[in-house]
Amino acid sequence: MVFECNIDSRGKAVRFRLGLIGVLAGIFLAVSLLLAGVDLGVLWLLPLGVLGGGLFALFEARTGWCVVRAMGFKTPI
Repeated sequence: MVFECNIDSRGKAVRFRLGLIGVLAGIFLAVSLLLAGVDLGVLWLLPLGVLGGGLFALFEARTGWCVVRAMGFKTPI
């Protein structure tokens, strides 16, 4: 699959920052749940979702491709 670049350098920078924040927040949530002794279950979907979203934002920043813009929506950045 070929991803056509549809964001500029400003959009890449914003997605990179959001991706880093998402990855760090996901790691923080996972470590917090681990230290709190929470058993593996549905609650672990929260840090996994945040981490996955952050990784996807980093992917968008790296490729210069935005899924929302690819669907036809105009984003302000």
